[in-house]
Amino acid sequence: MDIGIGLPTTVPGGTDVVGWARRAEEGPFASVGVLDRVAYRSLDPFPSLAAAAAVTSRIRVVTMVAVGPVRSTALLAKQAATVDQVSGGRLVLGLALGARLEDYEAAGADPGDRAARFSDQLAALRDHFEDADVCPPPVQPGGPPILVGGLVGSALWRMARFADGYVHGGGPPRAFARAASEAAAAWVDAERPGRPELWGQGYFALGGDDVNERGAAYLRDYYAFTGPFAERIAAANLTTPHAVRDFVRGYEEAGCDHLVLLPTVSDPSQLDRLADVLS
Repeated sequence: MDIGIGLPTTVPGGTDVVGWARRAEEGPFASVGVLDRVAYRSLDPFPSLAAAAAVTSRIRVVTMVAVGPVRSTALLAKQAATVDQVSGGRLVLGLALGARLEDYEAAGADPGDRAARFSDQLAALRDHFEDADVCPPPVQPGGPPILVGGLVGSALWRMARFADGYVHGGGPPRAFARAASEAAAAWVDAERPGRPELWGQGYFALGGDDVNERGAAYLRDYYAFTGPFAERIAAANLTTPHAVRDFVRGYEEAGCDHLVLLPTVSDPSQLDRLADVLS
């Protein structure tokens, strides 16, 4: 299983994308990943990945995930193909509907028909990549690999119909294992050859009580829209080497191909702390 690290683009103070990417390239990480919010004090995922790609040459750059339907399909294709060009073909495009209606409202996009528009968008993206009508030709033939996230049956249908793999939204290894099994079944039902790529993610903050509380405060704020459930998300933050190792082992045993660990504090020492745990 490959392991990537998130860039702190949604974390308070997390603007040093270039510095983080350079340190990630020097470490044991296989990728850098970014989250996506519109109605939040965060960096946009695509310029962030372009900046990371410009100072790296080995690691993959991935959206974990971008909210597809808040953008027009042509704009999304252009943004993705641009990052694919800048990175020399290292982009992995993770997409989902997104759970926060305020992101749609802030973007001026109608959330009412977002599921149908997302299916249409996934179908049309490949055409844009292949025709290069509104975007530069992607370095990767046919465009970057597409991952689709979500837990309901319709999300898994979209993944099996239009994408190259499945990206899980986080949680304990048992939750990933259950979702991965359902993704594999949807893949078979769609009569796709082989199997989908399986990607997972988790949150971490290493370095003692002060760091742990800062990470928990960020998660409570980021997931405030979930109400009391935000506290459960904050409590699941990986804050000890033992917790990180158990989480990684559990995802590997569940068949994950690529796990991205997302920082909940923006201190660059988090890269070194995580690298030490994984060594």
